[in-house]
This record gives sequence, C-alpha cells and structure tokens, in this order.
Amino acid sequence: MSGSLRENVGKKDAKKLRREAKVPCVLYGGPQQVQFSMEERDFKHLIFTPEVKLVDLTIDGKTYKASMQDVQYHPVTDSILHVDFMEIVTGKPIIIGIPIKIKGTSPGILKGGKLIQKLRKLKVTGMVENLPDFIDIDISGLDIGDSLKVSNVKEESLQLLDNPNMMIVSVQSTSNQGC
Repeated sequence: MSGSLRENVGKKDAKKLRREAKVPCVLYGGPQQVQFSMEERDFKHLIFTPEVKLVDLTIDGKTYKASMQDVQYHPVTDSILHVDFMEIVTGKPIIIGIPIKIKGTSPGILKGGKLIQKLRKLKVTGMVENLPDFIDIDISGLDIGDSLKVSNVKEESLQLLDNPNMMIVSVQSTSNQGC
C-alpha cells in the first residue's frame, strides 16, 4: 500500500483530503510519527476481512512494516474518516487482535443447543514472527450450558490481554421457557 506525506495537519486539511476520496492516516510506534494520506478504495481489502493483515506501507519512497490499529468511521455515511497504523519494529512485541476459528462438533449442539459466539478476535501481545493467522477454539467438549472463557485458551509465545473471565463461546438451550 502506498501513501503520500501530508504537508498540513489539521481539520481543514483532513476535510480537503476526504473530499478528494483520500483518508488521513498516522503511523506511530517507530522512531517518529508519520502523518500521511491514502486512497479510500485501497482500504477495502484490509478492513473488510476477518484476517489479520500486516502491510508494507510505502510513504514517499520509504517502506514501513505496519499493522492497522484503529479505524474511525463517519457516524452517518460510514465512510472512513481516519486510520491509525502501528509500525512493527523488529525485536519489539506488538499488540494485535487475532481472529478466532471455531473447530470441532459440540455434543450440546447435536442435542439441539445453540452456539453463541461472544468474541470474534482475541487481543494478544507477542513477537510478530510468532503471530498465528487465527486462534483455534475447540468446542468438541461443550455440552448445553457449557462455555469457554479466555482463561481456557492456551497459546504459547503469546500473552492474552482480554479479561480471563470473558466468555468466548457457549452452548445454550434453545427451549423458550416462560413464553
């Protein structure tokens, strides 16, 4: 992905960029913060995917390895207002959300239960070379009324940052009691 440095930083400049179908961006985490802009259409493959994507940003001839950290959207039009990237520095751990992939067949679902997935990603910290594409969650041991929490997930070389008591998935009864 490529972008161009922003000469001016401020509300007026940001509005002008958005009128030209460009998105104001910032790259931080390295030796210096870089303010730049990119074409809005370049973000579709990066934002609208469940995968974790590390990108090579080329800004005025210099290439940075980065991960997208935050996206701000317009409250009415849902157009992209601003994107934050974090520069990946070799030897320095990063914080990133890794998608969850459900595997296995739950006995509770076979009995008529319903799988409820509360989390789609787990926030982790680790070295970039140790980051998996996704975290497997095995539901083959879940019966009706059972759940898996963040504390049940064991990933070597990664530290989980979400609340250990936060529920990832559960199998609930589908009976409508009290209706």
